[in-house]
Amino acid sequence: MPPQKTHTFHVRGMHCQACVVVTENELNEHEKITRVKASLNNYTVEVTGHFEEQAPEELAEELSLLLKPHGYTLALTPPEKLANWQELKKALPIALIFILLFIGLQKLGIVNLLSVSKVSYGSAFLIGLVASLSTCMAVVGGLVLSVSANFAKDGDRVKPQTLFHLGRLTSFFILGGIIGAIGSTFSLGTTGVFVLSFLMAVVLIILGINLLDLFSVFKKWQPTMPTFIGRRVHRLKNLNHNLTPLILGVATFFLPCGFTQSMQLYTLTTGNFWQGGITMLMFALGTLPMLALLSFSSFAISKKSQKGIFFKTAGLVVIFFGLFNLINSLVIIGWLPPIFNF
Repeated sequence: MPPQKTHTFHVRGMHCQACVVVTENELNEHEKITRVKASLNNYTVEVTGHFEEQAPEELAEELSLLLKPHGYTLALTPPEKLANWQELKKALPIALIFILLFIGLQKLGIVNLLSVSKVSYGSAFLIGLVASLSTCMAVVGGLVLSVSANFAKDGDRVKPQTLFHLGRLTSFFILGGIIGAIGSTFSLGTTGVFVLSFLMAVVLIILGINLLDLFSVFKKWQPTMPTFIGRRVHRLKNLNHNLTPLILGVATFFLPCGFTQSMQLYTLTTGNFWQGGITMLMFALGTLPMLALLSFSSFAISKKSQKGIFFKTAGLVVIFFGLFNLINSLVIIGWLPPIFNF
């Protein structure tokens, strides 16, 4: 057996901790590789294995085939990263239209998007919709693609995908309800609600900034669940069982997505099983349209030519949500006077 060699490649397309999970798990399945370690600090991946005399350029091209379905490629040199401010200029008016629309809906009482003390079910759905369109959902999207590919080989695409989404919706309702019930066991008080609301606002602001893809330093600040949880959930796709898609759907509740975690924080403040469960269910329903497109078609926003403008528009809207909730949280504890009348 030839001696093992170690190569370090730059990962183009890596955005968050979820990308680290996808990169490591996909490359770990390559027969030549014995060890993989990806890093968000410098957007690289270190692979060790039996590569014989294979040139690094050839190996990078070979391994990229495993990652391209998820939007990543490997290279020997770091990409030239230039902030695309022109895309931001185009995204600003689009985001402004959406923000004005949301404010109008709130004024009409149709949906309560911006209240830090109560996130309506419509708000949870819209946050889920934005989350499903963001790079934060990389792991879930990767699992959806894997389920599609694995079961399509057996000629069955509908049943496994249905089980996956059914498991996801069910787990978000039940586990969201449990989180809400846990919140009822202790009184948060004004300070407790402020702390959780403040954290939720900060998470949303960081997520929004990362969607802008202009300031890479914030990508390292994005809070996530421990990476090992994401790794173990992602490896479930290799189980050879008819119920594997259902189990995968249930496990997505624990994947490292900042949007999911911000909603879980809010759910804790509800102090009620049904309110917590329905809130998380509506969030999961918001993610369903995009994930369903991934399940039953080859659609992927990451492949569209206007993806930069799209992500920047979503980022500006999310930052607006975060800032508004941040201000409202400070109003709740009396640090600021009421600023907005809607």
